[in-house]
Amino acid sequence: MSIDTELLYEIVSQALDATLDKREGSARISLARRMSGGMVVFEDGQKRTAKEIPVGVFFKKVTSVREKLRVLEQKINSSASLDETDKAELQGYITRCYGSLTTFNFLFQDEDDKFKGVGGE
Repeated sequence: MSIDTELLYEIVSQALDATLDKREGSARISLARRMSGGMVVFEDGQKRTAKEIPVGVFFKKVTSVREKLRVLEQKINSSASLDETDKAELQGYITRCYGSLTTFNFLFQDEDDKFKGVGGE
């Protein structure tokens, strides 16, 4: 059975866009134009292609990680069972996660959508 990855990507992308449009206050995050239609290629040590992923799918996964970090951040900040010291410590871990994700900033079209770490407030 052969799956047309381009068609599958378009279907999933449209479904995700429709879902995000329904969320109140959701901002649209755009993939950099130069990356559109590209592929992310993971190669093993012998330079044989091990995995290819459409860049749009990879982009959605990266932005999904960001959304999950934001939800975690909100849950930490609103937690009644954590004291301020614990909240600050956990927030520091989240900030460092954002810093690690700055590697993928080349994927974003808008500067405001890019990840910012400790120095990027």
